[in-house]
Amino acid sequence: MNVADSEVVMSVLKDEGFCYTGEPGNADLILINTCSIRENAEQKIWARLKALAYLKKKNKTLKIGLIGCMAERLREKVLETEKVVDLVVGPDAYRSLPGLIAEAESGHKAVNVILSAEETYADIAPVRMDKNGVSAFISIMRGCNNMCAYCVVPYVRGAERSRDPETIVNEARALFRAGYREVTLLGQNVNSFRWKNGEKEILFPDLLEAVALIDPKLRVRFSTSHPKDISDSLLMTIAKHQNICRHIHLPAQSGSTRILKLMNRGYTREWYMDRIRAIKEMIPGCSVSTDMIAGFCTETEDDHLESLSLMEWAGYDFAYMFRYSERPGTSAARRLKDDVPEEVKLRRLNEIIAMQNRLSAASKKQDIGKTVEVLIEGSSKRSADHLSGRTSQNKVVVFPRGINKPGEYVSVFIEKATSATLTGRLAE
Repeated sequence: MNVADSEVVMSVLKDEGFCYTGEPGNADLILINTCSIRENAEQKIWARLKALAYLKKKNKTLKIGLIGCMAERLREKVLETEKVVDLVVGPDAYRSLPGLIAEAESGHKAVNVILSAEETYADIAPVRMDKNGVSAFISIMRGCNNMCAYCVVPYVRGAERSRDPETIVNEARALFRAGYREVTLLGQNVNSFRWKNGEKEILFPDLLEAVALIDPKLRVRFSTSHPKDISDSLLMTIAKHQNICRHIHLPAQSGSTRILKLMNRGYTREWYMDRIRAIKEMIPGCSVSTDMIAGFCTETEDDHLESLSLMEWAGYDFAYMFRYSERPGTSAARRLKDDVPEEVKLRRLNEIIAMQNRLSAASKKQDIGKTVEVLIEGSSKRSADHLSGRTSQNKVVVFPRGINKPGEYVSVFIEKATSATLTGRLAE
């Protein structure tokens, strides 16, 4: 989602005569797009700001800005302690960037972190920052209403609001015409997408189908689905269209119903397992990935073991795994004690990672001997003699370079597998 926001910012600045440079030393303006969801992400930003201080000494006219979630949450601290920062801009204030930049150039600290109940940037055509010209992100909604106990998103991105679906379909169609062959529809909870115009109401399955119908050669992905809202209607829509990718990211966060209740996730372990069963029954061959948090408030060893057992039962192909870090201002920070020792959090996280490594390896191993369809994204990171792409299940495949090029679909026979990558050769 930060990538999608950066592309909106690029569009706003391009209209004002700015152009992008990959070299910070050549820049007149450096904007750091930030995230507050994890403590580690914030720590990286503080370190980045310190690293950029030397550029200001070399270029007195250089302006540095902090944009995004961290800018909204920590505006006062940033302006008081980080003298290197000239402007602070929240995620709903990107249209005001030209005026804020002018204000900063006049010698004043420029700030706009006001959250909006309507802003979706629907009319702004993002400047695509992706390098392969094959895959692109489309933001379909902003904000979140879920109020998970550990999460700052509702506080820094505001309430949920959906884009006009017509603008989304038009953006996807324009990308396809420009040569893109895959789009990912983005939202904090895409299942909550809802657009009403008079008596007509468009829900997420309707939007997903509309994008899929643009062309069979356009792959469609989405992220993220909330387990409490994923419907049979959505699963049937995916099953109906082959170009809607057979991969669903369904964050569990914990396998313990007690912990899920404390997290205010809105579902139980049993509900989550029912949704996984529905996915496997209605969309055969669909891969599932997840998020897991180790060491949430009051988590016991039994709670942790329930998370491990859920992971093993679900057989996830991939997972984002974190130890719990308390975020100031959240419900958990206000009413729950962060009482799991750090060494216990780390040990539990390592056990979750070890479990996922085994599951990922098993998932990839199942593809050995199969022929899979791959959308080529570009050269392999390790060898210019090989190309790399992804399957519908979002599995990375590497194979020897032939006459094919990025944006094309090829059939690859899988010969080897690691926990992260499939390796094969072009099928005859």
